[in-house]
Amino acid sequence: MTYMFEYPEYLKIKLPKKTARRYPAYELYLYGEGNYAEANKNLILTGIPVLFLPGNAGSYKQVRSLGSIALRKAEDIDFKYHFNFFSVNFNEELVALYGGSLQKQTKFVHECIKVILKLYRDREFAPTSVAIVGHSMGGLVARALLTLKNFRPELINLLITQATPHVAPVMPLDKYLTDFYTTVNNHWILKAQDLRNLTTLSVAGGFRDYQVRSGLTFLPRLSQHDSALSVVSSAVPRAWASTDHLSIVWCKELILATIRALFDLIDENTRQITENPKKRMSVLNHHFVRHPAKLFEENPEAFTELTGAFMWINVKTSKWTYSAYNDSEGKYFTFPLASHRKSYSHIYCQNSMLDTNSWIYGCVSSNSSMCLEAIDLSWRAELLPSVKVVILKLEDYPSLSHIVIYVQPTVGNKFTLDCEFFKEDSRTVQLPVTHLFSFGLSSRIILLNSTGLLYNVRLQHFNQIYQAFKIYIESHCQLPKERKPSVYRLHIPWSHEDSITVAKVPSSTEISAKLQSAQPENESSVPVLNIYSSSDCQYEVILKTSLLQILGQIIRFHGCSLPVYVVANILLTYGGQLNTLISTGHCSEFPLELVRTAKPYKVDPIISIVVFLLGFNWFREIWDSLSLPEVDAAVLSSQDAWFPLVSLILFLFGTGIAYWSGVFFSSSLRLFSLLWLALIRPPVLQKDSKLITPRRVCVMVSLALVSWTTCGAFAILIIYLRYVFKVIKLYASVRAEQNVLDGDSGHSKEASQNAIRHTVKEGDSVDGASEATQPLGDNRTVAEDVNSLQMHVTTLSLFTWIMLLNLPSLIYWLKNLRYNVRLDPDPCRSTAIILVSILEILINSSTSEVKSSKLLKIAAKVPLPLSVAMVAFGRMHLYKVPHFITFSLLLHVLCCIV
Repeated sequence: MTYMFEYPEYLKIKLPKKTARRYPAYELYLYGEGNYAEANKNLILTGIPVLFLPGNAGSYKQVRSLGSIALRKAEDIDFKYHFNFFSVNFNEELVALYGGSLQKQTKFVHECIKVILKLYRDREFAPTSVAIVGHSMGGLVARALLTLKNFRPELINLLITQATPHVAPVMPLDKYLTDFYTTVNNHWILKAQDLRNLTTLSVAGGFRDYQVRSGLTFLPRLSQHDSALSVVSSAVPRAWASTDHLSIVWCKELILATIRALFDLIDENTRQITENPKKRMSVLNHHFVRHPAKLFEENPEAFTELTGAFMWINVKTSKWTYSAYNDSEGKYFTFPLASHRKSYSHIYCQNSMLDTNSWIYGCVSSNSSMCLEAIDLSWRAELLPSVKVVILKLEDYPSLSHIVIYVQPTVGNKFTLDCEFFKEDSRTVQLPVTHLFSFGLSSRIILLNSTGLLYNVRLQHFNQIYQAFKIYIESHCQLPKERKPSVYRLHIPWSHEDSITVAKVPSSTEISAKLQSAQPENESSVPVLNIYSSSDCQYEVILKTSLLQILGQIIRFHGCSLPVYVVANILLTYGGQLNTLISTGHCSEFPLELVRTAKPYKVDPIISIVVFLLGFNWFREIWDSLSLPEVDAAVLSSQDAWFPLVSLILFLFGTGIAYWSGVFFSSSLRLFSLLWLALIRPPVLQKDSKLITPRRVCVMVSLALVSWTTCGAFAILIIYLRYVFKVIKLYASVRAEQNVLDGDSGHSKEASQNAIRHTVKEGDSVDGASEATQPLGDNRTVAEDVNSLQMHVTTLSLFTWIMLLNLPSLIYWLKNLRYNVRLDPDPCRSTAIILVSILEILINSSTSEVKSSKLLKIAAKVPLPLSVAMVAFGRMHLYKVPHFITFSLLLHVLCCIV
């Protein structure tokens, strides 16, 4: 974690009056600490501007990690160069859930860039562009700048995004959010050639980021030209760790890599970030992809002379180890290549001295005793957690006569160098992965018996995101002695999402193997497990399918579509209750009807058939001619995000959630009804024979006005609370009536017997019959109330999901209420007006009206096709779910009227 050496300060930048009036909730700040903050109070700035954009519900104060580390770095070089970090306050808006403010945020950032550049006007090295660092949705807002009509692309030359979902929204809860994504991604794909002067880096958090999976952070493949790079934090050199969604902002290793990259990007002539796109990409690759354990150089010298009066030692063996400790004299070890080219294909060397000096060379010109001219092969090296390694393919260097290892003089330092020649086939092992449905019962085992320093285990047929494995690596050593730790790297060749594990030797290590993105169609390489081992140890690799990890992958990739399956289950239950009402005249309880009616075979096969038929041109033409939207399952399949049987698994998850949430919901309502019954005795439930009265019309109009003038979700909340209160009172009324019937059952039985005797003896049949049938009438009334209650509970469950899916816009409206009373744009305004009218009628409805309706059979059949349509079109568009529910409830209202 990063920390500040001095107290962080945030200087508010005064914005133009027009900008401040148009965006009253947003602000711009300049970060500072101690003397630096005091010196900048007059806004006489001479540094390089960097703008930080927070994400969903993010704070402008999150800039402090970047700003503080950059300040310390500038102090180390006596402020030869330094950065001015600005940050935007977006009022911690929930832009990942409500997309109505994304366009406004984008326009405000454009105004901020203009203000920032004006602060440097008339300076000696005035910047003409701003670098942007965006966390989460802040990165998407930065990309959206290029879609503005009056935005000049040259105002940004570097964009770094942290855990930004570039591909699609995590929770597509409104149309404004999905439309914003479509606009941004289409622009970047169509205008890719125009964006070459902008260098973009996307950093993902890896598997610890449960909010934004790394696959969403990869920039769209078509826009990945030479100036875009996507990496996962677990693959970033010197970080090698996964981060959660928030810690990626303050993870010290990642922040250090970012700041080092920013300082290496500075052009000494302009004292600003370089305008050379190739240099920018070279720097980013150096710090975020492959670090050679050397300080960055734009154009390292091709040839170098090996100077110094050091000892030259010729090594003729194919395997060599050297340990240095307090060695006051440097040495050159030379490895002749001529004698090894026929027998070996590669040379591998590793060095535990993690300094930035050159240490391995390729000799181009030599005499009998020493190398005169060489190329620096240290740039081919790669930094790992405990060593720096280099692997050279001999046939790629036909002009080299020797490999030269330089051992510098050491005082107080202890390190080890190892080199070996090897044949690639002898160190490469093919390991087919276990089948998906083996459920961990079977395994693949390989034993690495040779005494090499490097092994490559190729994981064949490991190319889909629904595959997940546990890899167990056990190391056994012959002699007990101190050894360097082994390094295990799972390398994914088609994306920068490697994961690295460091383990003691001997030990038993467990590694999770799963993918963030599936193998592209044009990619033939497979994932490789690199084992950087100890030479005198034996390694056993065991691979098993992990069922829990597979379920985790399903939740990671498709968990956000669970609300669709939950609502589909409730809709099927609702339709089943209507069918039961037709056949028996009674409404069954929600849990029982859910178990009986909600079956996946009613939904999934239809969607699978449609997706299959869409593969034929004739069916596709018919589909397009009807202007039907794309089936979400087909889109997910094209994005390689579709799992076998995933819809079935999600449906079963949805059934479980619907069942237990229904039980909890009913229990909560029953508990509140008991409380209501205890407070008010007896409960009086007014029953009105008319569904539509002047009073209810007034309520409808009032709530419709509330929806139109303020926020649709607020009107939905009001009518929802009215409905909940009505159901609680109905629960209390039914309970009270049942208590009365139970208490009077003995008296009723005795009264009926007396009435029969009185009828036989005196012929008074009328009074006795009426007295005897009175309890029967009371029972029918209670039964009718119970039926109505069961139907209201199901309807309220459906309406609860409408409320939950529209909650983000309500929260956004409440947070910005002091700035604007009316939410604009409002994703649920029109839906709210319809729902207010529907719910106000349903509140006072009963099953007696529904049973006699001519439309009941139609209303009972509609939930099934609605459930199918919801799963087909709502998985990637959650905002469509309330529309399906609203249509079903509208038919219910018509059944009460017609």
